[in-house]
Amino acid sequence: MSETRHHVVVVGAGFGGLELTRALAGAPVRITMVDKRNHHLFQPLLYQVATTSLATSEVAWPIRHLLSKRKDVTTLLGTVTGVDRAGKRVLLEDGSAIAYDTLVLATGARHAYFGHDEWEPFAPGLKTLEDATAIRRRILLAFEQAERETDPAMRQALLTLVIVGGGPTGVELAGTIIELAHDTLRGEFRNIDTRQARVVLVEAGDRILPNFAQELSAYAKKALERLGVTGWNSAVLSRSSMPRALSSATRICRRAPSFGPRASPPRRRGSGWALPPTARAGCWSSPI
Repeated sequence: MSETRHHVVVVGAGFGGLELTRALAGAPVRITMVDKRNHHLFQPLLYQVATTSLATSEVAWPIRHLLSKRKDVTTLLGTVTGVDRAGKRVLLEDGSAIAYDTLVLATGARHAYFGHDEWEPFAPGLKTLEDATAIRRRILLAFEQAERETDPAMRQALLTLVIVGGGPTGVELAGTIIELAHDTLRGEFRNIDTRQARVVLVEAGDRILPNFAQELSAYAKKALERLGVTGWNSAVLSRSSMPRALSSATRICRRAPSFGPRASPPRRRGSGWALPPTARAGCWSSPI
């Protein structure tokens, strides 16, 4: 491979990075693909991993395998820590650097916690395989702890799961979790009836799926209600006491597991903070 060819460095082997690499097939360039993980992840199906419907191997594929037939592409495993724009170099965590002629940053997005990063240990987002398996573990542990709980109120709290965010991911999670409880786990426990599990979907806007047509939002709402999901629209959570506001407004014990697919910062509404309907990453959850 000629080193004189234009060198394109692509950081991130997600949808954007892979699509760009595919589009450059046959171009007079050489490509270096850098990613901190060795696999490409199909993020739209992560919620099914989080709810035990799919195994991790069904939503992730080795980057090297996907690009194995592209002799013009070199795949490197590494974490990018910075860019030397003057020297046209990508800086890696191990101290090495990669020179480039053209740099493409396709690193994707990560979840946000509305200025409260201390919530992250308790509320995983849903962007990686690790996030999905962490949520799956919390969900299954809630049922296991409820099986051993003797206090009826605390048992019901453990069987109550709160999802913050009525976008596509929140809606998918809500429906799949309720199906897991009502169908998949039915009959597997002796002290609890998993059909008594309650899923609450919290949305700041006046309807779920706000970016979809209103009739589709209404259809999704009715479908979730048929499954047994309850909802809370136009919800404003206090910035200073989000956990207390959540438990107070829904009459749910604060030990109830909570997950929230949101990523944008909250919008100011009076003295509180409204979770924006278009946000897409993690929110508050108390530990189980």
